[in-house]
Amino acid sequence: MEYFAHETAVIDEGCKIGKGTKIWHFCHIMPDSIIGENCNLGQNVVVSPKVVLGKNVKVQNNVSIYTGVVCEDDVFLGPSMVFTNVINPRSAVNRKDAFAATIVEKGASIGANATIVCGNKIGKYAMVGAGSVIVKEVLPYALVVGNPARQVGWVSEYGNRLEFNTDGLAVCRDTNERYIFKDGHVNKEEKDFK
Repeated sequence: MEYFAHETAVIDEGCKIGKGTKIWHFCHIMPDSIIGENCNLGQNVVVSPKVVLGKNVKVQNNVSIYTGVVCEDDVFLGPSMVFTNVINPRSAVNRKDAFAATIVEKGASIGANATIVCGNKIGKYAMVGAGSVIVKEVLPYALVVGNPARQVGWVSEYGNRLEFNTDGLAVCRDTNERYIFKDGHVNKEEKDFK
């Protein structure tokens, strides 16, 4: 076994767990789920069937990741944040064939106690503030807060707020990487290796 699982964790047959991953107290990993290398799943995490977690995903305590959720590499899921997977759940109505996909793209962070309504995409390196409720797509590099969440700014891949000048350029204060705001979207400037 190339990963660590606490003795209280339940790991069902048929799941794949990457090298270097750590699964802590009272977690339940269900069949056909895929967990990438070097992930960390805190206490009391549930990973439902067919969930996919990329490499280096950090899942804090008390998070349930339901069928239909895909988290790409380097995603952070804060304590007690919530995913849903059915738009209109009813106890007496079986809607397992109605699961809506939720994609959390590379490097995105979701704060503590946030709720992600299913069928939405969280763009790469976006940051969802603690307690926010996501009811629509979040753009890459966007900073969103509130209920329902609204965009209040942009962040760098390092997680710092970006301030754009009149030319649509911003620089991350810690990495000096440059970002370009154009047509309502932000992209990191690619270095020219001539």
